[in-house]
Parts: sequence; structure tokens; C-alpha cells
Amino acid sequence: MIWRLDMRSSNARPTRRFTGKSNYPARTVKATLLVLVGLSQLPSSIHAQEGVAGSVKRGGVIRYGHFQEPACLFGGWVQQWYLQRQYSDNLVARSEDGKIVPWLAESWTISDDKKIYTFEIKPNVKFTDGTSLDAQAIADNINGWLSNDPDLRNPTAAPYLSDSFESASAIAPLRLQVTLKVPFQPLLNVFAQSSQGILSPSALKRGLAVNCENPVGSGPFIVDKWRHGREVTFRRNPDYNSAPATAKHQGPAYVDGITWKFLPDQTVRYGSLITGETDAIYDIPAVAWKDANSRFPVLRHLTGGTPLRLALYTARPPFDDVLVRKAFAYSTDRRAAVDTSFLGSLPFEGNGALSQSSPEYLPELGHSYGYDVRKANQLLDQAGWTERNRNGVRVKNGNPLIVRISYSNAFLKPDGEQALQVIQQQAREAGFDVRLQPTNPADFFAGKNLGPDDYEVVLLYWVAPGAEIFRISWKPDQNGETNRFNPSRYQDLTLWDVIQKAEQELNGVQRTALYQQAERKIVDEAPVIGLTVLDVTLATKPNLKDVWLDRGSVGEPVFYDAHFDDGK
Repeated sequence: MIWRLDMRSSNARPTRRFTGKSNYPARTVKATLLVLVGLSQLPSSIHAQEGVAGSVKRGGVIRYGHFQEPACLFGGWVQQWYLQRQYSDNLVARSEDGKIVPWLAESWTISDDKKIYTFEIKPNVKFTDGTSLDAQAIADNINGWLSNDPDLRNPTAAPYLSDSFESASAIAPLRLQVTLKVPFQPLLNVFAQSSQGILSPSALKRGLAVNCENPVGSGPFIVDKWRHGREVTFRRNPDYNSAPATAKHQGPAYVDGITWKFLPDQTVRYGSLITGETDAIYDIPAVAWKDANSRFPVLRHLTGGTPLRLALYTARPPFDDVLVRKAFAYSTDRRAAVDTSFLGSLPFEGNGALSQSSPEYLPELGHSYGYDVRKANQLLDQAGWTERNRNGVRVKNGNPLIVRISYSNAFLKPDGEQALQVIQQQAREAGFDVRLQPTNPADFFAGKNLGPDDYEVVLLYWVAPGAEIFRISWKPDQNGETNRFNPSRYQDLTLWDVIQKAEQELNGVQRTALYQQAERKIVDEAPVIGLTVLDVTLATKPNLKDVWLDRGSVGEPVFYDAHFDDGK
């Protein structure tokens, strides 16, 4: 269903015009943090090198080794975002320093009441199937994201925008208007995420099954063929003319295409770079971290949003009791588990609410619930878990203190399983019987080991630029609709009220203060316990230049500016 908007002049006066020249939004978000440890000897590896367009060698195919293969080439999982970034364009982009900058929208205005956004769309842009990319095409996409049509509904945009969105319409061929029911400050951040890449409305009519295999965007590359279990091949879009303001050049990509290989075995994947079978790989194994930095240019980004965390099921015993939740957090040396498993290549994150690269992050919360078995035992005694069975497991009212942890390598790197095994062993000293429930990605996304009686803990993350992720994680169940993105089932209306106030607050300082108030409450109530962060790492051959990570979003690899330089 396409919703239309009538112009309402009474509240359509803009407060400011935003363009790609000099008047970016004054309300900026602090730059995404880049963390690189022990790489001072390789400063050129931290950022993609600046290319000089006139001297760039064109041609060649980038052979890229990736970790995970999704079930569809677009969607809400970050592994799908990486693919979509190659073939679709977004309405706006977010720069590394947190500014919203032009992409398909050349400029935009925001009404005084912050409910109407009017975008001027770049002219002469087409999808790669020949369909015009105009205001109507973008409106069709946005309305589809928020519809109930399973072929069109967007699993990222819908949770963010369903409460605030009213309509999107083309009020002129190249003028898009988005109207909100209430102000929602993160709107442009949401539009900048790769999962909100604009797809051809003509192609979308083919249905989800066809579009999953062969989506059509307007981006620098065209999906050529998906050989399941092996690779996706992309070819250059020769007519590309809609690069974002964050790009290093304009016009078509330099390379002829990308062969996106799925290499789930980390030893094979890293080995392929050493042997020359690939030109770039994703997710450097912890055991190879030092070696990679001595051999290759390395790119790294710590994603914002939530960290990789343990979500504790709070709707029934034992974790309906905050004392037991805190006891579980104190019962294990999670920092040592992370250091041991990832060999120092990933930092520990004790703040379960927010990743350390999020602008609203409170560093003091990163040390929450340090290892203290004595405190864990005291809390469990206080909570009434005073008896132990012959195996040393605590018992209350005849029920043993069993904690089943459900997880999947969709969210956990191979090195991370060792961290869970350390947690399993250490928690036993305090009387927890921890049982690990590994689940393959297909079954995990289908709900295996995720029913209300199937787990006590789920390990997962959700990436975003910052604290806007709180809406996804902590929206309470409403009108009989369960928030399936809240596996802890923690329902707190006071917390939700603070989050909503933050979303509607346009003053950056006040908004950050509200988000940090929510952040403190989440950590204090311990429905989630921090473990580590999700990082995006790439190692490339020295002759592959100007690959970069989209640090303004969630670190998606960008090959648009990349080129080969065999003379260096």
C-alpha cells in the first residue's frame, strides 16, 4: 500500500537547508571511535589511502574472501548490509565524524516542528534495470519498508520508524517529502544505513524470492550471479553517477567487478590472502592478527550500537531476580575469557548497554561487574539459592540453577566459542550449571533454541551508529505485539519513557544526557551483560588501494574507490 501526503503549508516551513557544500547539520554526533592496538608501525594501514583519480589504473576484478553467507542478498543482518553496500545507494550518507551528508539527496530541509523532511533528489540517476531513480521510487521504497507486505517490509527500518512514520510521497519528480507523527532525531542515521539502500520498484514487483537472488539497485556494482555456497559475482555499473559525498571520486568504479567468495573456515580464508588466491579478506583470525599486521595493510572498525553481550531472560526464574543476574555477571572473569580467546585482538566490553564506539558511551560502565566470586556467592545466598546438590550446583525449591546459553556463529566468531567455555567453567564455582547450546545460523534465525522455555541466556549484538539502538532493544511489548528483538524480555516503562524523550530531543547535549541515563539504568539492572565488541577487520594485498570501511555507518567494506597499483 502506498501512502500519499498532501502538502500542509502550516507546518512545512524549514528551519534550515542542508546541502553538500558547507551547511551540514549543526546537530552532529561525535565521530565513531577507531581503535587499533599495536599498529603504530603501520600507520598507512589504518585508513584507506587517498587516490589521485587521474593516475588511477582501471580494470581488474577484486577477489574478496568473506566469512558468512546470508540467505538473501539484502535484509536486516549486518552480513547482508555488507553485500547491499556494493549495489545500492542510500538517501543520505553519514561521515566518519558523524555528519549527515548528501548521497541520493543533494539537500534537504526540516520543518520547524521537526516532523517534515523535504529532500531534493539528484537528477539523472537510474537503477541498473533502467528504471528512473526519482522521488517516487524512493517514496515507494520507504512506504514498502513500513508496510505489512512481507516482500517489502524492511526488518531494520520498521523497528526504528514504525512508531513515528506517517508517510512518504513525491511532491515533485525530484522532491521527496517524509512526514512523521512525532519528531524522531535518528531518522537520517537510519536512512544512512546500508540496509536502507534504495532498490528498483520495478524489480521489487518480482517478489522477495527473486529479489533475494538478484536485487537491483543503482550502486557502483551490479549483482551478476550468486553461486550458493561459493560466491557472489558483481560487475561494474558503467553508468554509475550517484556516489555519496563520503566517496573519494565520482563516476563509475575503477575495477571491473568483485568476486565475493564465501570462505567460512578462518584458516582457509586467511591462507587465501597469503597464497594470492584473494586480494582482500574479512575478519582476520585472532591467531593471525599480529602476522596480518606485519604482512598486509589492515583496516579495522569497532561497530557502534550494542556490544556482543549476554542477554539474560528476565521473564522467569532464575534471571527474573536482579540479584541472580548480577551474581552471574560477577561469577566469571569475562575480561580474561575475551583476552584468552581473542589473544588481545578484541577488547573486553563490560558495558552491556552500548558499544564503546557509540558517541553516548560511558567509559566508567565498561568496567561493570568485574570478576568477584565472593560477591556472586553473597548475592545468590541473598536471593535464596542457599542449597547445593552433590555436583555443587545451587538449588532453590528443588530446582537446580541451570543456565542454558543459546548462540550461533551468525553472531559469534569461531574464536569466541572458547570465551563461552571459559564462562561455563568459571560460573560453576558460584553454583551455576551453564550449558552451551550452539545453533547453526539457518536454525537460529528460524527460532531454534530461542523459544521462551528454551534458554536463559542468548548471545547476540545489534549494530548501529549509536544509542538509537535502544529503541530496537528495549521497546516494551505493546498491543499484544512482542518485541522479538528483546530476548531478555526486560520490560521497563520508565526506561522506555527516557528513550523516547531522547529520540525526540533535538538538542545534542540534552539528548546524550537522556541516552546516558538510560544506559546507566540498563547496566544497573543487568538484563544484559557485556562481553566484547563486534569489529570489522579487512586485510588487503599491498597493491590493492583505496578500500575503505564505512565508519559513518557500521563499517561496511567499500570497494567503489578501490583500484590495483602493481607498481607499488
